Amino acid sequence: MSAILSGSLVLVATPIGNLADLSRRAIETLAGADIICCEDTRHTRALLTHAGISGQRLVAVHEHNEAASAERVAGWLRDGRTVAVVTDAGTPVISDPGRRLVRAAVDAGAAVTVVPGPSAALAALVLSGLPADRWCFEGFLPTKGGERARRLHALAGEERTSVLYEAPHRMRRTVADLVDALGPDRDAVIARELTKMHETVWRGTLGEAIVLLDGDEPRGEYVIVLGGAAAAEVAVDSETIATALASRLQAGEDRRAAITAVARQLGVPRREVYDVVIGRGNVG
Repeated sequence: MSAILSGSLVLVATPIGNLADLSRRAIETLAGADIICCEDTRHTRALLTHAGISGQRLVAVHEHNEAASAERVAGWLRDGRTVAVVTDAGTPVISDPGRRLVRAAVDAGAAVTVVPGPSAALAALVLSGLPADRWCFEGFLPTKGGERARRLHALAGEERTSVLYEAPHRMRRTVADLVDALGPDRDAVIARELTKMHETVWRGTLGEAIVLLDGDEPRGEYVIVLGGAAAAEVAVDSETIATALASRLQAGEDRRAAITAVARQLGVPRREVYDVVIGRGNVG
């Protein structure tokens, strides 16, 4: 393992709309960084000016040049520099640049830390009212082709709450595709312009969302939160029960304990396992 260098890479979350959400720690980190990597230097310069920070060296690192920039950043870290990473809004790496920089820093043996803060995905999730104990992040769906179809198919069977991002000009098509893949009755929450003056959060079903979008020209950045699919009830046949039970009995397990264990393993009532034993006379 490489020795830890004196340089460090710091991922800094920035506001997704309301500039007051820039934390004190984020301001101190950006003010103390030797270099700030950002998607758009003009956007980040305005944010720094708002925070009273001036004179920082800004370097544009975006989706088109991140791979090429990674080694350059690793070089700064080897030289002992502190490099902060921000995106135009939210937390770096989450559907934004930053992952390749983190990988380069780790491979170089540099410290990687984070200043947590705003995230559109988390904001929409907690506002949705949908289950948040288990959830998954889909980000932006592929715009076309087989991969889009595969991702939609996966969402149809996903039992966890799912969070997606979408651009306004693709909202109608994406919701229509979701209706086709998941059905019109799936719970959906659509959050728009989170933390901004015109923030809106709509709750309903995918079928109702089609009507909503038909009557209103989509504008701003969207987050879609989808309720999970109903848990599939898979029937367990007597042959499966008998096989599982025979395996335990042949291993020397007590019959009563084996019945209890198989019922728990297959998610069936204990009586159902017992009935298989009685019906077959002697399993195994």
